[in-house]
Amino acid sequence: MLKNWIPEEVPSQEEIKERLEKARRELYDLQMKIKNRKLPVLVLFEGWSAAGKGSIIGRIIKNIDPRFFKVATMAVPTEEENRKPFLYRFVKQIPEGGKFTLLDSGWMEQTTREVLDGTLTEEKYETRIESIKRFERQLTDNGYLVLKLFFQIEKEEQDARIEKLLGDRDTEWRVSEYDRWQNGHYKKCRKVFGRYLTDTNLPAAPWYIVNAGEKKWAELQVMETLVSAIEVALQNEAHSVPLLQNVFPLKKTPELKDVELAGKVLEDEEYKSELKRLQKRLGELHNRLYRKRVPVIITYEGWDAAGKGGNIKRITEALDPRGFEVHPIASPEPHEKARHYLWRFWTRLPKDGHIAIFDRTWYGRVMVERLEGFCSENDWKRAYNEINEFEKELTDWGAVLIKFWVHIDKDTQLLRFTERQNHPEKQWKITEEDWRNREKWDLYEEAVDEMLQKTSTVYAPWHVLESVDKKYARIKALKIIIGELEKVLD
Repeated sequence: MLKNWIPEEVPSQEEIKERLEKARRELYDLQMKIKNRKLPVLVLFEGWSAAGKGSIIGRIIKNIDPRFFKVATMAVPTEEENRKPFLYRFVKQIPEGGKFTLLDSGWMEQTTREVLDGTLTEEKYETRIESIKRFERQLTDNGYLVLKLFFQIEKEEQDARIEKLLGDRDTEWRVSEYDRWQNGHYKKCRKVFGRYLTDTNLPAAPWYIVNAGEKKWAELQVMETLVSAIEVALQNEAHSVPLLQNVFPLKKTPELKDVELAGKVLEDEEYKSELKRLQKRLGELHNRLYRKRVPVIITYEGWDAAGKGGNIKRITEALDPRGFEVHPIASPEPHEKARHYLWRFWTRLPKDGHIAIFDRTWYGRVMVERLEGFCSENDWKRAYNEINEFEKELTDWGAVLIKFWVHIDKDTQLLRFTERQNHPEKQWKITEEDWRNREKWDLYEEAVDEMLQKTSTVYAPWHVLESVDKKYARIKALKIIIGELEKVLD
């Protein structure tokens, strides 16, 4: 894109001034429309060192109510961020509906820097690009306005700006070693930047190249592009997004009606013996996980009263409490509901070497939200592919991802519900919502079968735990977890 880019003719200073005043008024007026429509706006400022991104951001935000925006400078990732998936620190920054987030550099800068310093191989670059394209597409599919700006200056202009900064003791600190290196290798950097821009120039999230050679002109280009993009986004009514064909290999999973529950029983003596042996082995593997920096994510879905809590308890009993966290997932909080539905799970991912256990998960999108009408039909149908993409991101990162469906029959659930209802010490476990959900058993079973069929991938398959006998299910879960960990540790 940079090679073939032809800059627009620069208007007169008088015209720039008039158009800037108009664009500032328009942006100011658009704020309430954005707030009322709950439109989330993510603006990515990328470009050459010394191209003026920071100063332009400063001018832009003067036209936005400070309650409605956040600016994040995405410098070199911290040690903590390096122990999470690549996209983690960027997903954290996405705005709530009705607000702006302006990123001073982002996933382009980190990716191109890693290409330039040789840490990102060609194969890893291709994987990274696919990851970024999926991320941006998911945002736009879920109603985000993603505006990507690349600030272009020529080498001579960069030379002059860097020299000016270095000539003043109050500004010389702003010039990093990378800035100097980039300036000295301008042609090599331009080639890498140009390739990246071409590779990630998406229909719903295109790149806008800003001629940043003159600051007022650069500000006008950004302002008019931002105003135009917001106006188009506000004019677009909510519509169905085309459903993408699944491209990930699937592993055949039986329908729930075909899962044999009878006879899956353990006697107390065998259960206690196996529990002790397996917990000891899991504890040994946990120590090795930390040393080898392998992240583990264990997810639980299942029928109400199926025994998820007890199952989780027998796993955590074997683990060092400093190395795991259990996330009980309830209805989303307002600030979570105002963002992409996967945001609250991205922000709960473990560091490498640690374990995260989710009691309920992102699969609520295709079960509860689907059946209770909390999202549109297009939303939940689209979610199957989005979830497969999310889980591919996790396993590409190196995570061991283990997914359990804890299964019982309808009669067993009724017995357990009744027992909870009749025992004062257990009544807190049963709610009116549990009884209402039970009335929709057949609808939920249909939704679960579709979920298992469409999201049991070869890299993140579903494991069904037969839990009419909770002891049997606990031992089976421990064996599966140990088996998966041994694959990566032994």
